[in-house]
Amino acid sequence: MEGTSSSGNPLQDLSDNLAEIVERVGQSVVAVHGRHRIPSSGVIWRHGVVITAAHTLRREDGIEVTLPDGRTVAAVLAGRDAGTDLAALKLDGVDLDQVESGDARSLKAGHLVLAIARADGFSVCADFGVIGSTGGPWRTWRGGQLDALVRLDGGLHPGFSGAALADVRGRVMGICTSALARDAGMVIPAMTVERVADELLAKGHVSRGYLGLGTQHVNLLDTWIKKMNLPSSRGLLVSSLAPGGPAEQAGMLIGDILIELDGKPCRGIDDVHTALGSASIGQQMKIVLIRGGERNECFVTVGERPPRDSCR
Repeated sequence: MEGTSSSGNPLQDLSDNLAEIVERVGQSVVAVHGRHRIPSSGVIWRHGVVITAAHTLRREDGIEVTLPDGRTVAAVLAGRDAGTDLAALKLDGVDLDQVESGDARSLKAGHLVLAIARADGFSVCADFGVIGSTGGPWRTWRGGQLDALVRLDGGLHPGFSGAALADVRGRVMGICTSALARDAGMVIPAMTVERVADELLAKGHVSRGYLGLGTQHVNLLDTWIKKMNLPSSRGLLVSSLAPGGPAEQAGMLIGDILIELDGKPCRGIDDVHTALGSASIGQQMKIVLIRGGERNECFVTVGERPPRDSCR
């Protein structure tokens, strides 16, 4: 980013620099009309491709996008992924510059950032704040994998889901969303956006492994822990099975307790999600479980998770 000339007043220089970032990045930020009333925001991530927050799209047809020059054009939904709350829209005949992205892993708590939106459908809007907390790779409550945890210090204004999150150099570090955490905005890192966009544009969804079972946490009996020399006191009780799903075909029963998956302890939902990446599809996986107080084993061939299926 080219800095503005110094006025001798640090606050004035900061103000001018922030305004310049909003103006420049705003040329790649659009309004997305995919729900009633308030539009959401979106970012021109690639030539002819807008990335927005999936939860803001309440319909799959009739989506429109308002461009920075005020034109409103039709958009085609290429794909969406609830796990990462990302959706890709295709624009035909629109030639606008894509954003310059950065690495969200470089952000630290306290860094100054700008959320840049087009929340009213026409003019560019901005919100100035700081990063609240950061961390390593993070799995969302919807089962998606983010390459870094980046939480804002507060919530997002209406229409700011799908907005660009820029650092003070003007690099877009990711996409804002209000759907992945309570009472705080989250940033979907640019690295995650790139990875998910590739899959959405290629096949319309993100592939994830699927066992076809519902579970709930359970504490294991001390007698089981001692008898089987278990490394953890937690397991997952099978509470439902999808008819004809991989788990049912492997012989699993409602009431079984998962304690090991693919050679690793199975203590909670995150352990299941970690094991069921896209590379697991079609692979045979060993499952260790407790049935009737005894240790049992079975082998399941991991399927591909059906779209909008709530079972893991």
